[in-house]
Amino acid sequence: MLTVAGLSKSFGGRELFDDVSLNIMNGDRIAITGPNGAGKSTLIKIILGQAEPDAGSVSFIRGTRVGYLPQESEPAGNETVMEVAVPHQHEHDGQFIAKVKQILASLGFKQTDHDRPAKEMSGGWIMRAHLARLLAEEPDLLMLDEPTNHLDLETLIWFQNYLKYYPGAILLISHDREFLNELCTHIAELRAARILRYTGNYDSYLEQRAAAEATMAATALAQQRKIDQLQTFANRFGAKASKASQAQSKLKQIERIKEEMVEVPNGSGPTVGFRFPQPPRSGQRVITLEKIKFGYGEKLIYDGIDFEVERDQRIVLVGPNGAGKSTLLKLLAEVLKPQAGVHKLGHNTKSGYFAQHRAAMLNPKHTVMQEALDTPERVTEQAIRNVLGSFLFRGDDVYKPVSVLSGGEKSRLALVKLLLNPPNLLLMDEPTTHLDLASVDALIGALQQYQGTLVFISHDVHFIRALANHVVRVEAGQLRHFGGGYQYYLDKTAQSARSALTSSSFSKNSTAPGSVVPPADRKEQKRLEAEQRQARSRKKSEITKRIAALEKEIADLEAQERDYAAELEKSETYHSGGRATQINRELVHVSDRLEAANAEWEKAGAELAAFEAELAA
Repeated sequence: MLTVAGLSKSFGGRELFDDVSLNIMNGDRIAITGPNGAGKSTLIKIILGQAEPDAGSVSFIRGTRVGYLPQESEPAGNETVMEVAVPHQHEHDGQFIAKVKQILASLGFKQTDHDRPAKEMSGGWIMRAHLARLLAEEPDLLMLDEPTNHLDLETLIWFQNYLKYYPGAILLISHDREFLNELCTHIAELRAARILRYTGNYDSYLEQRAAAEATMAATALAQQRKIDQLQTFANRFGAKASKASQAQSKLKQIERIKEEMVEVPNGSGPTVGFRFPQPPRSGQRVITLEKIKFGYGEKLIYDGIDFEVERDQRIVLVGPNGAGKSTLLKLLAEVLKPQAGVHKLGHNTKSGYFAQHRAAMLNPKHTVMQEALDTPERVTEQAIRNVLGSFLFRGDDVYKPVSVLSGGEKSRLALVKLLLNPPNLLLMDEPTTHLDLASVDALIGALQQYQGTLVFISHDVHFIRALANHVVRVEAGQLRHFGGGYQYYLDKTAQSARSALTSSSFSKNSTAPGSVVPPADRKEQKRLEAEQRQARSRKKSEITKRIAALEKEIADLEAQERDYAAELEKSETYHSGGRATQINRELVHVSDRLEAANAEWEKAGAELAAFEAELAA
């Protein structure tokens, strides 16, 4: 589908990558990872033809349709949401429009939003409208740059599950670890101007890389020991005539080893090596809301809710988009005042609220270092440098004026300031937005050290799993508590859903003795049953088609594997410079994809068997 061969690119004398190659086949789900500034976005731009490489080529199989979702969508003109989501060539295609409407609903849009001018909405919502268009068009290669940044948790989970069954290939950049774990079949890491491809999800990639680095470190150590031994011999006997030739031989041997010396990578990214200042201890009851009523205009969000937070709780607020999670956090922070009810801070409680607008509170005349030093806590400059480095302010970056920082950089600096002088009640709204994977881990490390109480909203499941010990689901103006971590919440809600389904099935399929179903209800029941039959038929058809497509792909891959193996057995293959290496590389890729395709085929077969068993039950 896509072949990237021998790409090289430099900016201002700095080499981003050199002789980078990458193949993408149908069905691949590949994430490009690497530290900030490694060249991930530049590589995407070169693939899209928006930037030119210094050397190398990018080629697509003829007819390949490519779709791209940038990290930030262009400002909307006068188009409505539907006009953004439905391109001109499909504006009279009823089937396409129906599909777009379904996707828009899953992405959190209401039907009343369809005819709203897109420019009235935030950049995140405009991005969702563009995403709906791409998913409905189903390009052969879907390229996504940080697609989860503007999604709430429930929408993200829907999107993640949707992409699992996407019929084409996916190439993406993301800093959401759980998303990468759930979706990716391969990780392509850009590091030290090279690209290394790993089979498996993100956690698998970390294990493989750690093992490879351990092997490289052991090899480098052995090489250094050998050099030391040879050098000792040369130093001892270099001056003796009888041993001089041997000493010279040892020195030449040292030079050969140095030429082949394994370079050990410097590690995967920043770590927190600093003990953050801890806040004073609060009372047991940290904050209480009693009989809170709040709404926007005529729209009532909460009517008489109670909410209490106790010391040391790590509460994550979850629920559908628009349910009122951010509103609840703002009520806790007193950014919003309730129309009725009582807000009470507990004994010795000091709260701090982190939202995106917090970045605007930074002093634009300060440098990064001056702003970080501007806290009541006494912290050494070196300690602050360590923390800034964990959040990607390294070297001379600490002398950049706040006024020239990007939105993401300002957000990271605001996080640093908060962590250097934390209150004992932290209220955080999407704190991982604009952070790369290493910085998310740095923030997790800091908050795991934190000895206060935390209430937060996040769409990053890895972040939630690492920190939350209590889940509150916000929906329809009500709060439902789950006294455990995120997995406990998932298990309990799945159990409730199964119970509701059983109850619903019983009520639909049986009636009490002697009861009479009214004609209107019978008609509605028949309509619902017909829709259910159609939905089941569609699902079975989709699974069957997926199995058939996988079987065809497996057969093609097996034929390619045989062809490559046969060519490697021919002596003439090794007469052409580099031909054997290229065939080996392609054979490895085909074998990797064949293994993944067989796994997908087995999974799809099991899914079909389970579905048919469910129908038979």
